[in-house]
Amino acid sequence: MSSPNTVSLTGMSEGEAQEFHRYYIQGMMIFVAIAIVAHLLVWMWRPWIPGPDGYAALDGINQAVTSLLPMLA
Repeated sequence: MSSPNTVSLTGMSEGEAQEFHRYYIQGMMIFVAIAIVAHLLVWMWRPWIPGPDGYAALDGINQAVTSLLPMLA
């Protein structure tokens, strides 16, 4: 076993490496969650696979988005 003062090739001790890993994984999970939400919102706005009528069924969404945009600003 290595002593607590040993340093790895990265220059971090075992405790520092575990702490860095914990924050890295936490940040990655937040990024993935934001990416999933963004993809779902884009899918709801304009599906990547159109239905049997193509994108014609989505023509009414323009009016809905136009009415919602002033609320966001």
